[in-house]
Amino acid sequence: MRKGTFMELCDLLSPALKCKNTRMKAALTVHKQVAIALWKLATPYSYLTVGNQFGVGKSTVGAAVMQVANAIIELLLSKVVTLGNVQVILDGFAAMGFPNCGGAVDGTHIPILAPDHQGSQCVNRKGYFSMVLQALVDHKGRFTNINVGWPGKVHDARIFRNSGLFKRLQEGIYFPDQKITVGDVEMPIVILGDPAYPLMPWLMKLYTGSLDSSKELFNYKCRMVVECAFGHLKGHWRSLLTRSDLNEINIPIVIAACCVLHNLCESKGKTFMAGWEADANHLAAEYAQPDTRAVRRAQQEALRIRETLKTSFMTVQGIL
Repeated sequence: MRKGTFMELCDLLSPALKCKNTRMKAALTVHKQVAIALWKLATPYSYLTVGNQFGVGKSTVGAAVMQVANAIIELLLSKVVTLGNVQVILDGFAAMGFPNCGGAVDGTHIPILAPDHQGSQCVNRKGYFSMVLQALVDHKGRFTNINVGWPGKVHDARIFRNSGLFKRLQEGIYFPDQKITVGDVEMPIVILGDPAYPLMPWLMKLYTGSLDSSKELFNYKCRMVVECAFGHLKGHWRSLLTRSDLNEINIPIVIAACCVLHNLCESKGKTFMAGWEADANHLAAEYAQPDTRAVRRAQQEALRIRETLKTSFMTVQGIL
């Protein structure tokens, strides 16, 4: 995080983090609380290691992480993780070759320690304990909607169908009622998803099975933005790559706080270093992302829209 971004973040969180001195000890400054929390979230290091870096005890590190994370959720989540200007997003995806697209949705598994209760529900298809982060991202890989807290055993489609995002998309109130005509098919604003999601008129998903070049191109366009977003999230905040030893009640708070921090960093320009991805991949190797069973359900209207889009991609590719 750049110094200017760090100072701005401290100012934004200051109302919730200012502490008074006591007779026993001087309170940590806002800047030190935020620095400790960011260092812990950005590294896979232990509380002891981070505490030694800042000259504080393990408990102080743990307290700083949760105080800062709670402050981020209270003061920044609704302002930073938000849809924003829909037309800018549509124009951004259109420039990438995907017309009338409002975002890409996917889920990613965050490794955790075995919870005290109902631990079997948290074991994913790769056999480790995890918690799922579902996110909708814009054309620049910034999170516009998140849902976090479901146990790793639960299928992405079930998480999606039980989210507020799904309900608003289904009711047609998440995006403006703005349709375009592609070929001879009328298409509403859509989001992109992988095979774990149902194919619907407002949700275009990847093709499965035997793929020709046109289907491969469609799949690539659907996947690249959201995969890059999760890669940057975990590359910046590497504590998400190792098993969180937080109380299970606090884990969703910290994950959501990392999503806010991701958006802040991305909005300030390209701060993601090339070497970070290799380091993150090394850490992530122990906790590979589970393969999710494909959902076969599809509406006929949705199939027509997807086929028309696939054809338009190949037409544009041929022109280029």
